[in-house]
Amino acid sequence: MAAPSVPLPAGSTPGVPGVGVGTWAWGNRFLWGYDPGQDEVLAACFRRAVDLGLTLFDTADSYGTGRFDGRSEVLLGRFVDALPPVRRRPLTVATKLAPFPWRLGRRGFEAAFEASRRRLRGHLDRVQLHWSTARYAPWQEGPLLEGLADLEQQGQVGSLGVSNLGPRRLREVHQRLAGRGVRLASLQVQLSLLAPDAVGEGGVASVCRELDIDLLAYSPLALGLLTQPPGAGGHRPAGPRGLLFDRLRPGIQPLLKVIERIAQARGAPMAAVAINWCRAHGALPLVGMRREAQAEEAAAAAGWCLAEEERQELDRMALQGRSRMPANPFQSA
Repeated sequence: MAAPSVPLPAGSTPGVPGVGVGTWAWGNRFLWGYDPGQDEVLAACFRRAVDLGLTLFDTADSYGTGRFDGRSEVLLGRFVDALPPVRRRPLTVATKLAPFPWRLGRRGFEAAFEASRRRLRGHLDRVQLHWSTARYAPWQEGPLLEGLADLEQQGQVGSLGVSNLGPRRLREVHQRLAGRGVRLASLQVQLSLLAPDAVGEGGVASVCRELDIDLLAYSPLALGLLTQPPGAGGHRPAGPRGLLFDRLRPGIQPLLKVIERIAQARGAPMAAVAINWCRAHGALPLVGMRREAQAEEAAAAAGWCLAEEERQELDRMALQGRSRMPANPFQSA
């Protein structure tokens, strides 16, 4: 099975990554307040994203909390399945499998993969290692990677990806898979104006360019912080996100003012500026969305690019800023 291509949305700039869809919130009650009454709104958001030419949809077997375990995959599978075959064909559905401690050996992901494929109703094009175990159980990761490579070579999935790997570990994994004749298609890391390390000096973005690995940016809007207008009157979400907003928002006011200025000059929402900063660094942002309007904003962002001076100004603000998103504890070196 050939690795699926990911076409850009209509109106996108050739040579610049497009925009993907993140589905972390679909089923997550703890952080995003999900309940099943939102399912029709999520379905409408999905259909609108497809209508607008967004084709990469990213999920994970661990997305969904409590009794909604696996809900993101269930919903995405249902939504994809409801499309006519001709509209399903351009889509790339990617999931991530978590290397939980009980998933051991070369066949450690076998049951998890089958469960994900079942929840996704067979619509599964790329499987990804959700995080590296190199920092706490380095012996676990190698056999799991071999098992993922088996899936690709057996034609059960079109391509492989990884997540939360740093430059050194990425090189090691790339070399291991290349030794088996398996291409590593993508790396997914936290990347935003409040988490810029991947594109800084010595960051993993340069390794992705060197090795021809697609760089995918998760949380490009920093859980919504980068969509907030400067000042004290912005929206404060409930729960843990609200606590994060309280902690970070005072220190990012200068950055928000620059984002707002660029957005106003472009006649675009602030979210589009944050999305396009990732794209300007060669990363495809996985934008979390739950409503049709959010799909429209994300798709419209793919229709223009930051000017070089705009990117450089944002780079300075991001790389010099002291207020940062919490690092993923599983991010490897």
